[in-house]
Amino acid sequence: MNTIWLRKNFNLSNSLTVSRIILAFIFMVFLFSEALIFRYLAIIVFGLACLTDLYDGKVARNRKEETNFGRLLDPIADKILTLSAFLGFVELGLVPAWMVILIITREIGITGLRLMAIGRSNKVLIAGAGGKHKTISQMVAIFSILGIMAARQALMAYTDLWRYSYDRWAENFIFIIVFITVALTLISGISYLWRHKEIILNAKNL
Repeated sequence: MNTIWLRKNFNLSNSLTVSRIILAFIFMVFLFSEALIFRYLAIIVFGLACLTDLYDGKVARNRKEETNFGRLLDPIADKILTLSAFLGFVELGLVPAWMVILIITREIGITGLRLMAIGRSNKVLIAGAGGKHKTISQMVAIFSILGIMAARQALMAYTDLWRYSYDRWAENFIFIIVFITVALTLISGISYLWRHKEIILNAKNL
């Protein structure tokens, strides 16, 4: 039975999903490395991880490899990738902690709902369109912050184009783009919970 399960679930599409989790850890190593080359490597690795998110679903559909394991793992891999970046930004003092706490709270709630659905009916709830849009907005925000970090460090190291007054502009831009991301994240989470409210209501009756 275990051999059959492994053969069914560890296919190309799910391997891409697993690689996104591995890339998230590599990304974190580069994010906390101070040399400019590591800033660019962090952007490249994060970009590769985003590509796996773009193609794992397409590969699964084209090769008819869609599995419940993949449906469950895909959003978890997304969360590991994006939350690792946002937590890293908090540690670096780039993003307020309360914003990331709201994002984490939303992700815990949705993951709990999915686990509840599996426990009650062995049904895996797939990510909705709002969840995908939320993930895209988070990735765009992360790319933007990484780009600002790399540009600032490069301009300060090799030119005299960066002014310290630009730091305030960068801080305001980061705050605005992450605030928008948090709003979209909460809206998608509330929408998802409402769409599957019967699972929560049934749990209360246990």
